[in-house]
Amino acid sequence: MDRLADDIGEQRMSPKEIGQVLKLARDVAHGVERKLAPLAAYLAGVHAGRRLTEGASREEALAEGTLAAAALIPETGSGDPETAAPSGNA
Repeated sequence: MDRLADDIGEQRMSPKEIGQVLKLARDVAHGVERKLAPLAAYLAGVHAGRRLTEGASREEALAEGTLAAAALIPETGSGDPETAAPSGNA
């Protein structure tokens, strides 16, 4: 991740940030649908970037995106459409 950040001219991710994004991806993959995990991580990152330009701290911006996504994950966490609560498009 450090090499990618350096190559694209972005700040390196802290271990905490990496953990937050990986947890989001894992929770979406297991609680909603595996193929949506990278899309959720991407949208959380887009949100974080926008919030940074609005003056939010990097920590606050990433937390907002990951918490918003986590709130949409059905509590059953089964990923089974038969048992999961309706949540629209996570």
